Amino acid sequence: MNSEYDIIIIGSGHAGCEASLASSRLGCKTLLITMSIDKIGFMSCNPAVGGLAKGQLVKEIDALGGQMAKATDVSCIQLRLLNTRKGPAVRSTRAQVDRQIYKTYMTSIVETQPNLSVKEGLVEKILVENNVAKGVVTSLNEEYFAKAVIITPGTFLNGLIHIGLEHHAGGRIGERHSERLAADLRKLGFKMGRLKTGTCARIDGRTINFEKLTAQYGDKEMPPFSFQTVRRQEKELPCYITYTNERTHDIIRANLNRSPLFTGIIKGTGVRYCPSIEDKIYRFPQRDRHHIFLEPEGLNTIEYYPNGISTSLPVDVQVKMINSIEGLENARITRPGYGIEYDFVDPTQLYPTLETKSIKGLYMAGQINGTTGYEEAAALGLMAGINAALSIKGKRPLVLDRSQAYIGVLIDDLVTKGTAEPYRMFTSRVEYRLLLREDNADWRLTPIGFEIGLIGDQRHRAVLMKRENIERELRKLRERGFEKILRRPGVTYKTLGYTEADPALTREEIAELEIEIKYEGFVKRQLNDIGRFKKIEKIRIPEIMDYAKVHGLSSEVREKLSGIKPINLGQASRISGVTPAAISILMVYLEKYRRS
Repeated sequence: MNSEYDIIIIGSGHAGCEASLASSRLGCKTLLITMSIDKIGFMSCNPAVGGLAKGQLVKEIDALGGQMAKATDVSCIQLRLLNTRKGPAVRSTRAQVDRQIYKTYMTSIVETQPNLSVKEGLVEKILVENNVAKGVVTSLNEEYFAKAVIITPGTFLNGLIHIGLEHHAGGRIGERHSERLAADLRKLGFKMGRLKTGTCARIDGRTINFEKLTAQYGDKEMPPFSFQTVRRQEKELPCYITYTNERTHDIIRANLNRSPLFTGIIKGTGVRYCPSIEDKIYRFPQRDRHHIFLEPEGLNTIEYYPNGISTSLPVDVQVKMINSIEGLENARITRPGYGIEYDFVDPTQLYPTLETKSIKGLYMAGQINGTTGYEEAAALGLMAGINAALSIKGKRPLVLDRSQAYIGVLIDDLVTKGTAEPYRMFTSRVEYRLLLREDNADWRLTPIGFEIGLIGDQRHRAVLMKRENIERELRKLRERGFEKILRRPGVTYKTLGYTEADPALTREEIAELEIEIKYEGFVKRQLNDIGRFKKIEKIRIPEIMDYAKVHGLSSEVREKLSGIKPINLGQASRISGVTPAAISILMVYLEKYRRS
């Protein structure tokens, strides 16, 4: 097998798949090394894609030329739009998927992609020469060389699985972990930490009493997740809703002494916004019940995922707990839930391109950056793959800022502020969310994808045509005075009584048209905010900046700026502990520096 490549990707989860597809599609000879070819694109947790804020990430991945949304459409068994009672800024798409179809589809795409080779192996060492990544070494002492290396290990770095007071090494239940690669990263000088996540037990659907449960179906007229999908998979399965109760809570409280979370065995920090059921009972004693969402694992399996009761309690306790829940009195567990601890690298050691600051050509993406969730991982993998390829080709990197995309917010938060717990995307983290909606992700980002080479000419023209249709109709409405009428509550484009309405407009174009008119005042306000934001973002900071020469900065500010190495004044202003006064001093210094 050829040992010379442009880019090597370690790991084939959601980050690894997007990274390898992006780099190979941009013309780089790419090698994807995975512990198991059978687990390419595997969904370790619940069988769903999207959700609040995460749907925006998936739409942006798609608009840039990524694969996740297309895989979701192929495997979709239910699609819903969340937050419909709220404004368009926070509405998000969520899909239930067939886990097996998703994995099979993604495996097929990866394995048949030109310029991309796949190899099964365990990477144990990064080859580094003069602080430049040169390749990798596997457990079989195979050496593969490349101009860039992207690490996307998921939860496999020093993974430790917990079920009750028993624990064993593993990156996923039934799979080995990567101990030596974690040790090698420490040897290379990276500051690392420990995080914890978990998953729910799986339940035999034949033992669930669905008559006691509330069924939840998808939205019938939802468009596909991907902007490029013409028709998605149409078979649908409902989800079901049930709740924990006081008996459930009593069982959990009585067994906290057997929980690795409450006995100090688990040292890693867990996910704040998706805690285990035992953590919920402990933290919210006033709550008499907690919501459980029973999700089908697929069209051709009996298994259900009881979302909401992630746990690392012993198996016998898991059985009692589940059997105490309405509709699950006779439910049989097919696979137990478990907690898992794993290593991550402090993301402030990365540039916004996701390249490490200390080793040129070494990139990191996914849970190694401190995130949690399929969507965050895929977004980071896509950007790492893009930037590694652009660097090799001698082109300018792609850095999306906070006014351009949720992906920009995600990366900026990580590399500027770091994280002490698994990072999850929320709409509340996004300052300009009214402009960064799901529906306009294609207009915002597809031209960028086209410019770098991930989007074809036909798709690019279709997006330009969509925008032209919307703008043409906006002009007509304004010229004829219908714009003010459409702003009124309850009035829609179809009920407007507008005789010259364009019948050729698609449902998506009409929705975007209505949003732009009804929220015009808010949009203008955010555009003004973005104008001010852009001014400070444009003030670049030299990479070789010596903060010791900037008089008036405190020792703490100098230390933080030297550690983060912000690329512009805007990023510097978002570093914790860097005061407005320090930014003013920096602004004056940079102006003098520029003139000199």
